[in-house]
Amino acid sequence: MIDTHAHLDALDDAAEALARARAAGVTRVVAVGSGIQSCRASLAFADREAGVVAALGIHPHQAGEATEDDLDELRALLAHPSAVAVGETGLDHFRDSAPRNRQAELFHDQAALAEELGKPLVVHTRAADEDTVVVLADVEVPVVLHCFSSSALLEPALEHGWYVSFAGNVTYPKAAELRWSAARVPAERLLAETDCPYLSPQPVRGTRNEPAHVVHTLAALAEARGVARDELEMQIDANAAALFGP
Repeated sequence: MIDTHAHLDALDDAAEALARARAAGVTRVVAVGSGIQSCRASLAFADREAGVVAALGIHPHQAGEATEDDLDELRALLAHPSAVAVGETGLDHFRDSAPRNRQAELFHDQAALAEELGKPLVVHTRAADEDTVVVLADVEVPVVLHCFSSSALLEPALEHGWYVSFAGNVTYPKAAELRWSAARVPAERLLAETDCPYLSPQPVRGTRNEPAHVVHTLAALAEARGVARDELEMQIDANAAALFGP
């Protein structure tokens, strides 16, 4: 099993968490960089830990402070053989931690970088559905809608063939709309993640999230889709291999 989106650098016991993940059958993890320091840390995990690769980007929350030098360093870091995707990047109009025009500029820049390098683009989008679709509509590399949380993005995702990744919030009792969306994503475009240390799944809600807990998200997705968990696990592993490499 794979956790396709984990903030390992936000865990104070990442090595131990990865050991617990392996014991739970989660043998592959995509460590996500959400800023230059975070990207360096994610690559360090990939260098040290078996089964870890990295997605590297600058989060929209940091758009107000990001510089051209940061983009240049991001491009350099993405040359590392364990760097399998650009992101997370995108738009966040819910928290508005950075000016929206700067978020859009940074998102465009990283989408262009993904196309330049031929790497998938991992997208954070919150309260910015229409603006996100505008940026992504013409992107010519695979797109991952990470931590999918807006059913309004389902139709654009289906139309453009984007990957749709579900996190622990799909397990919450009030998340029926997310489970409805999960049931409609084509099997070959479905992914599962923890987004740890955030969004712990319902069976462990109230505790810190970590890669081992992706098994609970997998179980909820299998139930929503009416398929066997083992079957869905194999499908998601195949999807991740096609997207990020074996």
